[in-house]
Amino acid sequence: MDTVDELLENPAIYAYLHRLVGDEGIELLKKFPSEGEHSDEDLAAETGINLNSVRHSLYTLYEKRLAEYHRIKNNETGWLTYLWQIRLDRIPVAIREDLENILDKLEQRERFEEENDFYICKDCGIILPFAKALDLEFKCPECDNPIAHFDNDALLAALKQRIAEIRETVAHAGSS
Repeated sequence: MDTVDELLENPAIYAYLHRLVGDEGIELLKKFPSEGEHSDEDLAAETGINLNSVRHSLYTLYEKRLAEYHRIKNNETGWLTYLWQIRLDRIPVAIREDLENILDKLEQRERFEEENDFYICKDCGIILPFAKALDLEFKCPECDNPIAHFDNDALLAALKQRIAEIRETVAHAGSS
């Protein structure tokens, strides 16, 4: 498995992780001990990163299955301690899942754009689907000026291009 530093040298992985956890999260990943499980309090003390930031980063990574924990209960105090470890070997799966979610949303938007006619107010820039434009008697809800048909072919072309690119990336990621 690659080390954290090696993974962070990859611009795509760095950008993905930075988007998830920000600067402090990246610092936590760089300083996270390579072996064993560690409590959030110990990680904050060892890294010098604020405890709330450590917890936020760990829970964000956990949501993407890039970190995992188990709990230990102190029988005398009843306190729970969470022991964390990083699972950066799961980054390809997390990225692929995110891309698939984005792809689903773009495909929904593509269907919406294909199934509707749109109207625009050239003064305000507001774009409305046909049904809403009809309800408003083809007048802008902001300025009351007439609205005109809007040609969304360029938007549809851009959506189709982006969808094709993401499909290719997901297919490539699935074969790696």
